[in-house]
Amino acid sequence: MRELEEGVLRELSTGGLSALKSAAAGCRACPLWRTGTQTVFGRGREGASVLLVGEQPGDEEDREGEPFVGPSGRLLNQALDEAGISRTDVYVSNVVKHFKWEPRGKRRIHKKPSLVEVRACLPWLDAELELVRPRLVVCLGATAAQALLGRAFRVTEQRGRILPWKNGRRILATVHPSSILRAPDADERQRQREHFVADLRAARLGLRP
Repeated sequence: MRELEEGVLRELSTGGLSALKSAAAGCRACPLWRTGTQTVFGRGREGASVLLVGEQPGDEEDREGEPFVGPSGRLLNQALDEAGISRTDVYVSNVVKHFKWEPRGKRRIHKKPSLVEVRACLPWLDAELELVRPRLVVCLGATAAQALLGRAFRVTEQRGRILPWKNGRRILATVHPSSILRAPDADERQRQREHFVADLRAARLGLRP
């Protein structure tokens, strides 16, 4: 992990996000590079006000090499629009940059990353934070929230709350959009979606000075 951190710091001093993305493409800090199609790095601009961070890329993201381009990403974009957050002012990324999956017939099914895999990837997210310098970080789901706020953090108990964080930033946790898509019926999906949009509206209010 220390070697990765030192490599990231070197990239920070030279070429910004594009150089960081190029460096991450060759990451071998954990075994997930063997099964993922490619490293899926963050997307957005330096100076974005909000950095959204999820768990890991999904099947579609793994194939396309971009974060949040699958069903979860489409739901997220709609919810951001409803909450009044400009997509151009948002940087999106994941704690883990490779897709972890297990086969089920011909399908590749999401598998939760281990603590070791999360820790191996965190230096990349730290470097993204240093370059983007967002005013607010929004954690999407428990894996992202616990990676940044500690393993005792519970999204179910503390979602939608603006909390002070390191380097003068603020942080908020909510659910991952994929959890809404897994709701058992249309009524429950709508209820969860409305709660998600409310959390994002709270995030927008958290951008105020």
